Amino acid sequence: MPNEDSPESRSPQELINQVQSASVQLREQVARSVVGQDEVIEQVFMCLFTRGHALLVGVPGLAKTLLVSTVAQTLSLAFNRIQFTPDLMPSDITGTEVIEENRDTGRREMRFVKGPVFANILLADEINRTPPKTQAALLEAMQENHVTAGGICHDIPQPFFVLATQNPIEQEGTYPLPEAQLDRFMFMIRVGYPTADHELEIVKRTTGRHTAELEPVLNAERVEQIQGLVREVPIADHVIRYALRLVRATRRPKRGEDDDRPDFLQQYLNWGAGPRASQYLILGAKVRAILDGRTHATPDDIKAVAAPVLRHRLILNFNAEADNITPDDLIDQLVSATDVDSSSDPQVQQVIR
Repeated sequence: MPNEDSPESRSPQELINQVQSASVQLREQVARSVVGQDEVIEQVFMCLFTRGHALLVGVPGLAKTLLVSTVAQTLSLAFNRIQFTPDLMPSDITGTEVIEENRDTGRREMRFVKGPVFANILLADEINRTPPKTQAALLEAMQENHVTAGGICHDIPQPFFVLATQNPIEQEGTYPLPEAQLDRFMFMIRVGYPTADHELEIVKRTTGRHTAELEPVLNAERVEQIQGLVREVPIADHVIRYALRLVRATRRPKRGEDDDRPDFLQQYLNWGAGPRASQYLILGAKVRAILDGRTHATPDDIKAVAAPVLRHRLILNFNAEADNITPDDLIDQLVSATDVDSSSDPQVQQVIR
């Protein structure tokens, strides 16, 4: 029989309450080191707890690196950072085989030396600074969760979470990630400037003797348990259909007069989001529900994660550039224009009756 303190012996609500409590503690610990950026921190944890990866976009000096290292400390996870440069090679990330002499036999043997990708949390700093070949090596490891060298697969320790950063200002001499590789990131998280009060606190902390003492809240085993719990969160069919309508509305061209996709999307979009967007909207809604202490996901959860899921999956055309329209503008309009239709959901109808 399972132990009374084991996860198997607790009700779903008890497990979710524990996750919510841990989430509050995590935020408190991160706040000791990082000032503000509450929405960014929440989205980072949402990606981690769904086995996703995140792309942080923001100008230099906004504590992106500090945030990632702080999260690793609060979770008791191994952390590595790679500073991407134009001369970085794939083996610098994944590792390489070296010839080594066996002292017992005197024979030379090949030994694999693991690269920095073998960590629980990996910060890929300025990922668009390195050539596509090196980018692809990292993204392959993200997808497969292992590295192959000399015909042998070397598993990456779990949980495995990649946070890549990009500087949106400077594009000269960079290698923008192709759309197919951007699609592998669950969220694109925009890191903005701090408020006046937050910046005042940042200056006080960083120009004095302040040192943050962080206490671990979760370990690798507990993180994997939460990742499994997220998959078990129920979600009604009408919520799934709502997510699908948001994603499918971004795809062009229209199929006929009966197609109710908004005209403004057709006017400004060259290409829309694929099935991964639908999957990540659902996973994002589930994890948001858990972090909020709820046992089920709602359309409001879908709306809350729509921007980070969709913004890097929408390819805008010249009309959008001419009218100064951004992906976030289109997503806001799309969410406002799309109704949550629960009339055809048998589960909802049963509750109404």
